Amino acid sequence: MDAKATPLPSLYLFEKFEVGIIHLDQARRVVAMNDFARKVLPVEEKQPFDKLVTSFHPERSKPKVKFLLDEASGCPMANAVPMTMIINIPEQVLLIKVSRLGNAQGETTGFALVFYDVTQVVRHDKEPDHASSEVMLLSRIPLVANHKVSFVDTSDVLCLESQAHYTRVLTRDGYHFCNLSIGDLQARLDPHKFMRVHRCFIVNLQAVAGLDRNGGKTALILQAPAKQPIPISRKILPKVREALGVSMRS
Repeated sequence: MDAKATPLPSLYLFEKFEVGIIHLDQARRVVAMNDFARKVLPVEEKQPFDKLVTSFHPERSKPKVKFLLDEASGCPMANAVPMTMIINIPEQVLLIKVSRLGNAQGETTGFALVFYDVTQVVRHDKEPDHASSEVMLLSRIPLVANHKVSFVDTSDVLCLESQAHYTRVLTRDGYHFCNLSIGDLQARLDPHKFMRVHRCFIVNLQAVAGLDRNGGKTALILQAPAKQPIPISRKILPKVREALGVSMRS
């Protein structure tokens, strides 16, 4: 008797996801999309239907979608690995893949943009303290490396550092790349656990090992493997001290 195959957990998750599919022409105009894409994207607000695909995305996500298409445009068809990216839209987190389409001669005829709504994977299952909030908080942060996406629990994150439109995430395993902006992450992380202490840094308050004062400046010392102190903006310093239970005299 044949043994019944047990599906891999990651494969089972993707079997549950609905898939949005968008067909673009060579000029990156929308030719067609499936019903799920119509449901997620503001199609009715973006008529005529053949507008550039970036017009369907929030302003802060447009540079990322353009980057994906630019990268896909530069890939030879023989080595065209679909480009992958995470973008943040209101109440949802989407995993996007873009692949170039070619004719029999290998000439570019358009693009296929496929996206999955991965919100259920990265959000909190329960949010009793934020029931009235329209924003779904993240319990895991999506990381991208070698065109693959993985997820890290927020409890394992020490700090996040802004890298323009993207973010560098420090865990006990080292640094990782997340293509959500630090502003996107700040809006989706539990404010009782994570604090924006500087325009470039968000820290996990549970990962703070100490405070360092040098002249008129104060910085946070994080647990290993963090090596560099994290600067604190003067404006936010009183809130940081309050969150850590440190008096101004300490």
